[in-house]
Amino acid sequence: MAKYFKAAVKPKRSNQRLTVTVDKLDMNGVGVARWQNKPIFIAGGLPTEVVEVKVVEQKSKYTRAKLISITKQSESRVDPLCQHFGLCGGCDLQMLDLEEQLKFKQQKVTDLFSRSFSAQKLTDKMTAELPWEKTIKSSPWHYRRKARIGVQFDKNSHAIIGFRQKSTNQLASIKECPVLVEPLNAIFPLLKKLVALLTVKSAIGHIEVIQSDVIETNAQERCQSNNQAVIVVRQLKPMNETDIGLWQAYAQRHGWHVLIDDGKEQLPLPKEAGSFILSYELSDASKVYFSSSDFIQINHQVNNAMINQALVWLNISATDKVLDLFCGLGNFSLALAKHAEGVIGVEGVQGMVDKATQNALINGVDNCQFYQADLNSDWLFESWAKDHKFDKVLLDPARAGAEQAVLQIAALEIPSVLYVSCDPATLARDSAILISQGYKVEKISLMDMFSQTKHVETMVLFTHTN
Repeated sequence: MAKYFKAAVKPKRSNQRLTVTVDKLDMNGVGVARWQNKPIFIAGGLPTEVVEVKVVEQKSKYTRAKLISITKQSESRVDPLCQHFGLCGGCDLQMLDLEEQLKFKQQKVTDLFSRSFSAQKLTDKMTAELPWEKTIKSSPWHYRRKARIGVQFDKNSHAIIGFRQKSTNQLASIKECPVLVEPLNAIFPLLKKLVALLTVKSAIGHIEVIQSDVIETNAQERCQSNNQAVIVVRQLKPMNETDIGLWQAYAQRHGWHVLIDDGKEQLPLPKEAGSFILSYELSDASKVYFSSSDFIQINHQVNNAMINQALVWLNISATDKVLDLFCGLGNFSLALAKHAEGVIGVEGVQGMVDKATQNALINGVDNCQFYQADLNSDWLFESWAKDHKFDKVLLDPARAGAEQAVLQIAALEIPSVLYVSCDPATLARDSAILISQGYKVEKISLMDMFSQTKHVETMVLFTHTN
């Protein structure tokens, strides 16, 4: 029998102009008004503002519009610091007062918890407000120590160096980025000049910039400045001698340390003095060594404050046996081990396990062992899980959350659970699981890891009610 397929219906577009009042921000920090009995989404609009907009997309259940002008301005509106705000897709909330940004993020978490608890029919478990504690904050500017910078070329082969524009794969040409730490914030014009000189421009995929506290070469300390810029150049084709020389000249002139990434490994420029490794220092003077491809917390101040708060909230004692899930390089494990009887750290990637083990060794931490396991599978049969009785557990999963892990934590009935989250939606889902298994929310706080953006990091302490 013949089958007939209808072509996809393109969303209706219109140049119609409207004047509407913004009621609220949605989960992504986009202003929401009402028009024709459905929501109209207006990026850049703030609650209480009367705005003129141009309709750009109409669908059956919602409309999108572009902000044209503001007739009545919110008292919470501030002038964005970045000259690229509105074009660059990196920040969403620079036009909103910092304290209002935090209120928005806290409400976002509260709403997601409420939805998740309702879906699981746990509304009776959430009759009181969440026990919010003070937000962990840093400077709202110059906090980011790692970023990936895009490289594109226009029709005249001129380099565009920057970040993606909002809702597109096209790059915004960036001159400076005030959320990046110094000297990374002003590196864009230098990279643009350098790329313009290269003989094989199309060979660059992207450029990653990283700030390292200390850079060591061949186990001998090379630099102790906390302003060391590491540049990782993703090369799609081998770099020729002329371009190697250009990168070397710029690296020497500006104090950069350049790595070439061919997709298989990352190596220093040929004339660099051997390989080098990077590190950052924790508030207790521990050093965490990492490579340029490793995940690290990008806000150094918030990271240290987050670790210190974890120690306080968990109230670690010398008799505690602690389980650290999704432990990474040992960011939490090293600090926990200095106060506990012992720590078991578990991570899904063997390479990270090896580095965490090495970090413990370098820092003289001998009561911490690391294991590799898929934490999204059944791990209760693993020796590190069944042979120990844990008093406390800390978990710091990726955005996908830890649905399987919290089910198994609940099965072990570990008395105290500290959940560090980078995605409030999966946090709310996993929290509902813990609540349904006999836990309660003891404390919760925001961690403003990504100021000026919609991204929310949260710490929650759960205690078992039995």
